[in-house]
Amino acid sequence: AGAGTRWPLDEGTALRFSMSRASAEVNDNKVTVSFYAEGGKPINQAGVFLTGLGISLDVDADQDGVVEKNSPNKASWAWGPEGHGAILLVSCDKEFP
Repeated sequence: AGAGTRWPLDEGTALRFSMSRASAEVNDNKVTVSFYAEGGKPINQAGVFLTGLGISLDVDADQDGVVEKNSPNKASWAWGPEGHGAILLVSCDKEFP
C-alpha cells in the first residue's frame, strides 16, 4: 500500500512493523500512524522511529581457519572430507521459566 493509504482498525488492533534491511544509522526510518474520526477528520498522529539491526552468524563454513561473514558455503552443508558448513546446536530447554 502506498503513502496515505487508510485502513480502518478495530479497537485492540496491533500494528507490526518489520525492516527489510539493516539501518545505516540509528533512527533512520520513521513510520507515522495517523488517527482519523468518522468522516475523515484528523484526530492525532504517532511517529515511530525504527532502527533495523543486521544479525549474522559468522562461522568458518569452509573449515579453512577463517571466520567469514559472507562465505559462499554459509547457507549450505555438505558431509565428508571435502564438506563445508557448520552444525549449530541450540539449547532449547527451559532453565529459567
